[in-house]
Amino acid sequence: MPSITISKKALLADLARKPTTEQLKERISFMGTDLESIDKDDITVEVFPNRPDLLSQQGFSRAYKSFVGEQGFLRYKAKKNPKNRVIIDRSVKDVRPYTACAIVRGMRFDDATIKDIIQVQEKLHVTYGRNRKRCAIGIYPMEHISLPITYCARRPEDIVFRPLEGKKEMDGRRILSQHPAGREYGHLLEGKELFPIFVDDKDEILSMPPIINSEKTGRITAKTKDVFVECSGFS
Repeated sequence: MPSITISKKALLADLARKPTTEQLKERISFMGTDLESIDKDDITVEVFPNRPDLLSQQGFSRAYKSFVGEQGFLRYKAKKNPKNRVIIDRSVKDVRPYTACAIVRGMRFDDATIKDIIQVQEKLHVTYGRNRKRCAIGIYPMEHISLPITYCARRPEDIVFRPLEGKKEMDGRRILSQHPAGREYGHLLEGKELFPIFVDDKDEILSMPPIINSEKTGRITAKTKDVFVECSGFS
């Protein structure tokens, strides 16, 4: 089971009634988690498999407020917009055939929320995603993307972009052999003649899942307001 660390200060700031440390210990233990440690700054908990909603600071805070009666269950409504399209090309059929996507607007990011998103993303990769083999999640700033987006597969030598934290552009093969994420997860594309990619309407590469995002179109910053989210993998 995954363990996460959340900010105690941020949790308390989100609550109308401030509990003592002893009250926190007691209540957290009844929330479908195993409390590992709590100090003046952080709370570390082990999350049970049936509670993926607790894998983020926001999700944990929302669940705690519901548990103590400060907030009811929130409902989110998805709106369909014909302009927001993702085209799934037949070329991914034998590579990584499925994707589910969404655009989330009106977000507010800072260093803490970006760190939290990365944490929950990686926890989901390790658990439900089976170390990205079953599924992998990508998050991208909409300010750098032109719709529609296409999910397709190309020969690795035809896939050229600068990966996150990379110093220069590389093709697909070089990313697998030279980039840290490529060396760690490259076995997931081993033996494939084509590699999957997300590209926008200007043919800018967003990512090569399940390996790495593009530095140009795949880095969230504090200026980002709207995001494109995709999850690719197998059924």
